[in-house]
Amino acid sequence: METIQNIAAALLTEGKGILAADQSTGTISRQLEAIAVDPSAENRRRYRELLFTTPDIEKYVSGIILHDATIRNITSDQTAFVDLLLGKGIVPIIKVDKGTIEHHGFPGEVVTQGLDNLSERMEEYYGMGARAAKWRAVFNIGEDYPTDANIELDCLILARYAAIVQANRMVPIVEPEVIFKGGHDLNRAEEVTTKVQQVLFEKLRTQRVDLTGLILKSNFVLAGSECSEQTSPEEVAETTIRTFKATVPEEVPGIVFLSGGQTPERSTANLNAISKMKEGLPWKLTFSFSRGLEKPAQEAWRGDDVNKNKAQGELTERLRLNSLALRGEYSAEME
Repeated sequence: METIQNIAAALLTEGKGILAADQSTGTISRQLEAIAVDPSAENRRRYRELLFTTPDIEKYVSGIILHDATIRNITSDQTAFVDLLLGKGIVPIIKVDKGTIEHHGFPGEVVTQGLDNLSERMEEYYGMGARAAKWRAVFNIGEDYPTDANIELDCLILARYAAIVQANRMVPIVEPEVIFKGGHDLNRAEEVTTKVQQVLFEKLRTQRVDLTGLILKSNFVLAGSECSEQTSPEEVAETTIRTFKATVPEEVPGIVFLSGGQTPERSTANLNAISKMKEGLPWKLTFSFSRGLEKPAQEAWRGDDVNKNKAQGELTERLRLNSLALRGEYSAEME
C-alpha cells in the first residue's frame, strides 16, 4: 500500500538527494540568458530534458521537483516528463506555491501565495503522477525583521498547505527559507532560523499535520553573504545541527538542504561537514539543491546539443560529489 510515510522514505533513500528543477519561468529565463541562450519555451524544455535524461541520474536522485509547466511537458520523442522519471524510479514532486508578494505594512518582508484552489490542483497533480509537493516561504533578515507577525503568518500558510497536500495523499515538503543574502552574522542567522522553525512546527501541530509524512527543506545556518566574517563548514555544521535539535520533532523522517545562493562547492562542503556530525540524529539528512547542482551543467551546455554529453557529465559529477558528502567522504581536492 502506498502511504505518505512510504513516499517520504523513498525520497530519503540513503545516498540520494532531490534535484530542485522547479525554477519559475522568470528565474530559468534569467539563468538561460546568463549563458547566452534565448529563454524560449522550447529552450526551457530542451534544458529540462537534458537534465532528466542524464544517464544513471537515478543512482543519485530520489525525486525531482517540477514547475507546473514542466510537469506537463514532454521529451523530443514525445514521452511525458513524468513517465520518464517514473520509469527511472524517481518520484515526481510538484512546486505548488505561486511565489511571494510584498507583506503590506511590513517593509522588507514578503508572504507566499497560492492556497486558492490548492486542493483541486493537488488532485490534478496526483492524477498526473506527482506524489509529493513543495512550498517555499521566504524570511529576509534585516535590522528590524523578520517580525513575529510575518513569521506567524507565513508559517500558518505553510501548515495549511501541508494539511491540504496530505489530504490529497501526497508528501508535503515544507521550505521555510531564511535568506542567505545580507550582512547578518552567524548568531543572527541561528536566532532567526530557530525562531522560524519553532513557529513552523507549532503551526503544523495546530493544523493536525502528520509529521511522520512530511519533509523539512531547510537552509544551512550560516552568516549572510555580505557579512565580513564568513562561516566555515565546521561552524555551519555545529550551528545547523544545534538549530535542528532545538526545533525539529523527532518524528519528522528527514530534512533536505537547499543551496540558497551558495556556490556548488560551498554547498557540498557544508553538507559534508554536517554528515560528519550527524551520528545519533533522529532524521535522515540529504540535499535538495537547484543552482548547487545545475550551474556547472548550464555553463557546459550553453544551448548547444553538441555539448549535451559534457553538460550531463557535469551534473553527474556534481551529484556524485554530493553523494560522497552524504557519507562525509568529500574533500575540496575532488573538485
